[in-house]
Amino acid sequence: MTRILVTGGAGFIGGHLVDRLVRDRHDVIVLDNMRRGRASALGQHLRAGDVELVEGDIRDAELLTGVMRGVETVYHLAAQSNVMGAIDDAEYSFTSNALGTFNVLRAAADAGAARLVFTSSREVYGESGYVPVDEDHPLAAKNPYGASKVAGEAYARTFAHCYGLDVAVLRLANVYGHGDRDRVIPLWLDAAAAGRDLNVYGGGQVLDFVWIATVIDALTLAGEEGLPGPTNIGSGVGTSILELARRIIEVGSSRSQIARVPARGAEVTRFVADTTRMRALGIEPESDPLAHLPALTEAYAAGVAV
Repeated sequence: MTRILVTGGAGFIGGHLVDRLVRDRHDVIVLDNMRRGRASALGQHLRAGDVELVEGDIRDAELLTGVMRGVETVYHLAAQSNVMGAIDDAEYSFTSNALGTFNVLRAAADAGAARLVFTSSREVYGESGYVPVDEDHPLAAKNPYGASKVAGEAYARTFAHCYGLDVAVLRLANVYGHGDRDRVIPLWLDAAAAGRDLNVYGGGQVLDFVWIATVIDALTLAGEEGLPGPTNIGSGVGTSILELARRIIEVGSSRSQIARVPARGAEVTRFVADTTRMRALGIEPESDPLAHLPALTEAYAAGVAV
């Protein structure tokens, strides 16, 4: 049994990861400031005593020192986790994603943790010069969220080189699944269930959507075996944002309409992951990245997905 710390473990991806870690019989501690996290994401595990939840912030270095004692593996997911949120509060994005990541890395190194897994983002690439985007593509973030993840990766690399901390970096594409909120798929599923218009900002975007279970497979592999370098985690398939809207309406037999509104300049318009490195590790994405939309649509319509 490995003692594992999951920062941001009460959030969308964190909750799914904790499910897997508990299933695999690890000793799990979650640190979350509950800004986006919810105790309900961990409810069954908290009731069973399988998970310890510490409500606190990764910007609190003293708290991290205490929480990190005896931890062997760290999954660092805690972050201000979306583009528009970073635009609205750039200071929180910086202090959480850059300073907070530094604090987590330092606490892990000081505690003698064996490995840290850092969830980065496809936003580090900015507006890609080519697709599919491989891990050698220049890092040219387009918004404060992407910039904060570039900074986090730089510090992760530094702690690996200077302090011997084994760090694995995953660059996640657009993750979707049960329990998410305030991002395009859950927002549109809610709208479609209520028959409201689906607001499409711009409409020319082509993005890479990846199912949550694929991401959890990649995270657990990274925690158990490490990674050869920064690794894209995506489907490797480009999905037009308009096609996504149409499928959500069609799958839910919704009366919603697509409403085109002006594009938001901070958002990346084109990203498809080169998944060669990911597949070499044995992680295979869905052939249809939106294959789980029907089940997810039913869950949102029934009010059980959130």
